[in-house]
Amino acid sequence: MTKAIPKIGSRKKVRIGLRRNARFSLRKSARRITKGVIHVQASFNNTIITVTDPQGRVVFWSSAGTVGLQRAEVMVKGAGSGRDAALRAIAKSGVRLSCIRDVTPMPHNGCRPPKKRRL
Repeated sequence: MTKAIPKIGSRKKVRIGLRRNARFSLRKSARRITKGVIHVQASFNNTIITVTDPQGRVVFWSSAGTVGLQRAEVMVKGAGSGRDAALRAIAKSGVRLSCIRDVTPMPHNGCRPPKKRRL
């Protein structure tokens, strides 16, 4: 009968980065801001809402009701059907809107179209 040879220097599965006696919390503290900018990107398939502070740092995306904004600017981008619904939802949530801007990119002349197909 043969014996199994033990592995020398085998690595143990060790979790790096978290200590048991860590003095920091893993959850971020909730930021309380009073003024911000709400970006609404409405495509034909999806509508994305991003909430930023006045400097442009992202505070939250997806739901504006949990952040606690009082006043906000709204920048709407895209031609999708969700832009009107997003504006109505923001207005009903109690956020006072200071201005609504349409920042949809419009081509001045656009790209050159492909050449005509010949049969």
